[in-house]
Amino acid sequence: MRGSRPIHKCKSCGFSGTGNYCSHCGQYFKTKRISLKELLHELFHFFSHIEKGFLYTLKQLIVAPGRMQLNYIEGKRNNHQKPFSMFLLCATITALFRYWIFNAVTKYYHADILSEAKFFHEYMVITFIALIPIYILITYLLFYKYGYNYAEVGVMMLYTISICFLMAGFIALLKLIFPHLDTAFIEFPVFNFYFTVTLLNFFKSIPFWKVAIKGLITMASIYLIDQVVEDFVIRFIS
Repeated sequence: MRGSRPIHKCKSCGFSGTGNYCSHCGQYFKTKRISLKELLHELFHFFSHIEKGFLYTLKQLIVAPGRMQLNYIEGKRNNHQKPFSMFLLCATITALFRYWIFNAVTKYYHADILSEAKFFHEYMVITFIALIPIYILITYLLFYKYGYNYAEVGVMMLYTISICFLMAGFIALLKLIFPHLDTAFIEFPVFNFYFTVTLLNFFKSIPFWKVAIKGLITMASIYLIDQVVEDFVIRFIS
C-alpha cells in the first residue's frame, strides 16, 4: 500500500511498530554497532551534563542556601544535580580529598592517623549513606509541623549535607599546617551557621529564635552521631 510505513521490531522488548522509536519501551528501533566514537561521545555527554548540573547546584547552595532547596521542591529542577547524586558526588570528592590530606600528614609529620585515612578512603561514603535517613528523620521530627513531608525534608538535608562535606574537606586542609588540630572545633560552628541560614530561607514562616534553637539541636544531634559512629568505625578497623 502506497505511503505505508515499514514495521520494525524492537531489539529490546520485541514489540513491533512504526516510526523511529518503540512505543512500548522507548528504545530507538535502528541500533548501530557500538564503536569507540560512540563510547567517547557517551563519556563526554556524561561528564558534561554532570559538570553543568553539579556546578550550577553548588553555586546555588553557596549563594542561596535554603532558597535553592525550596525552589527544587517547588518544581524548578531542570538545571540542578539530583539530590542523591549530589550527595554521593560530594561525599566521594570529600572522602578522597581527606584521605589525601591525612596521608600527607602521616607522611610529612609522622602523625599516627593511618586509621583515619583508611576510614575516609574505604568507609566514609557507605557510613554516611547508612546515616542519612537518621539525619533526615531528626530534622523532620523537629520541623514536621511546618508543612513538609519526610521526602521533602530529605531533599533539603541531602543538599545541605553535600555542601557541608565540601566545607569539611577545605577545613581539613588546615591539618597540613597544624597536624594535631582538632577540626571539629571549626567544623561545628561553620556547619551550624550554614545550616541556620539554610533553615531560615527554607522555613520562611518560622521566627528566627525557633529556627536557631531547633537548628542547633538538629546540627548538634547530627554532629554527635557522626563523631560517635566515625570513632567507632575507626577503632574497629584499627
